[in-house]
Amino acid sequence: MPLSHLLVRLLVRLLRWKVLSMALLACALAGPAAWAAGPLNPIGGVRFEPQLQLAGQTLLLNGTGLRALLWIKGYAAGLYLGQRAGNAEEVLALPGAKRLQLRLLMDVPAAEFVKAFHQGLERNNPPEVQAALTERAARFDALLKSLGQIRKGDAVNLDYLPGKGLLFSHNGRLLGEAIPGADFYAALLRVFVGEHVSDEKLRAGLLGKAA
Repeated sequence: MPLSHLLVRLLVRLLRWKVLSMALLACALAGPAAWAAGPLNPIGGVRFEPQLQLAGQTLLLNGTGLRALLWIKGYAAGLYLGQRAGNAEEVLALPGAKRLQLRLLMDVPAAEFVKAFHQGLERNNPPEVQAALTERAARFDALLKSLGQIRKGDAVNLDYLPGKGLLFSHNGRLLGEAIPGADFYAALLRVFVGEHVSDEKLRAGLLGKAA
């Protein structure tokens, strides 16, 4: 092989190694910074508070995500926990207060949320669990239906308070009474972060992972 060809091949190899080394160095430097940056915020034009106080406890924004179908964005969601959690098991096992906040990006009939809630409930909870939640799920349905239409820009907070249960508020206004039971709130969270969710990108985002 001519010497000129050997030199060209050697130069190409050296350039490849240089590019690879620079890429590895960039990843190493960006890793800690990306972790420190936390959840994607703002998302979908919505900014979530990085932390908040609930029931005397400081909650951190664990992750954010968008509920979207193709180019249609329904809502942005933020999950607040007492400490970071990277999977559904950790989220459900964490003690203390929790908040799932939904920020609407379009007008949605409340009946659509009821339908999605029951679909997620059936996919992510065994029949015996669903049976135990029937009466409380009906109460949750009634709270949703009382809104009629949830408008673009509205904020819905689904809070869990130990000893009380689920508190449902709409634009800062508490609706109805608390729905008791950590099991009910866990079933609700599984709709969003369980194994059989309808939007995997939303789940990944709420768990603080890249979609």
